[in-house]
Amino acid sequence: MKQTTENFIRSILNSAGVEINGSGEADIQIHHPDFYRRVIRDGTLGFGESYMDGWWDVKKMDELIYRVLYASLDEKVNRGNLFFYYLGSLFVNYGKKSRAYEVGLKHYDIGNDLFRNMLDKRMAYSCGYWKDAQNLDEAQEAKLDLICRKLDLKPGMKVLDIGCGWGSFCKYAAEKYDVEVVGITVSKEQVDYALADCKGLNVKIKLQDYRDLCKEILLAKEKLFDRGVSVGMFEHVVYKNYRTYMNTVHNILKENGLFLLHTIGANISVHANEPWSNKYIFPNSLVPSIKQISGSSEGLFVMEDWHNFGAHYDKTLMAWFANFERNWDQIKLNYDERFYRMWKYYLLSSAGSFRARNVQLWQIVFSKKGVSNGYVSIR
Repeated sequence: MKQTTENFIRSILNSAGVEINGSGEADIQIHHPDFYRRVIRDGTLGFGESYMDGWWDVKKMDELIYRVLYASLDEKVNRGNLFFYYLGSLFVNYGKKSRAYEVGLKHYDIGNDLFRNMLDKRMAYSCGYWKDAQNLDEAQEAKLDLICRKLDLKPGMKVLDIGCGWGSFCKYAAEKYDVEVVGITVSKEQVDYALADCKGLNVKIKLQDYRDLCKEILLAKEKLFDRGVSVGMFEHVVYKNYRTYMNTVHNILKENGLFLLHTIGANISVHANEPWSNKYIFPNSLVPSIKQISGSSEGLFVMEDWHNFGAHYDKTLMAWFANFERNWDQIKLNYDERFYRMWKYYLLSSAGSFRARNVQLWQIVFSKKGVSNGYVSIR
């Protein structure tokens, strides 16, 4: 039985140009005899966990994952034992309000020093725009400016940033475009950092779930927003809440308002996050599809522009990993070797996934009534 399992794994890896214990940069070096059985039993969860446990290594993780996904090998491994995990996603609302702050605690709050040593100088934790950029700092600034230009920001406008992270967009838009920005996030560490970084600017940062926005505006008799933006947050909303999210954005925008949604996108509609990522990186999350986004916004918005630059995320993730690797001696003061392997697997497997075009990166511009005389797409 063991030999049959090993032969099966060998054969499907060979079909993607990956050899067990080979000399190539994408070839897996197996250190534990139970690796094959674990992958068959637990699928992608077992594959990632066995790497964290030191059961296998590879010279270039990103290239391995690229080959595996480009050949669709993930679809050939039995997911039978994860049946109840996927079934549960149909009945459990993993994005409900009571779970909203879990991803903040388990991911974004694990240490600002980690992200400071990994990200660009503005602390932007989303895909950079590399069209004319030569390095990570330039790519992230180009992304922020691209968003501002797509939203046609004008001095004095009031802008909402849903999922503001460490405040990179809030600060940039306030400094460069002279707008008032309100940023919300579910991470306390991000709030503390952004408040300090945006001090002296026309910026407010709040620890808040998006579902409380309408109630707050109504009670405080606040004016509606001219513009809305959400960068890398929609992945935490989950499909059962997409319509609620879109309704919220619709209700807080002025009639002539624009909303830009920057999100990772899936090629097919699914209802459960990949198990390894859900357990170790982004709990209660889900990558949306075109169908899910369009369905949740139907009747609320006019889709003015849809821009895919998913290939840029490969380069962004490789830049993050280069920073992480270079600064590990400083980072490891607060983390152990298992965390190092987990984070390496996360960053490089994500890069390989975008390289294989298994996932995308979309910037979508919505209007409430349609832009008079048409929206001019900006690249």
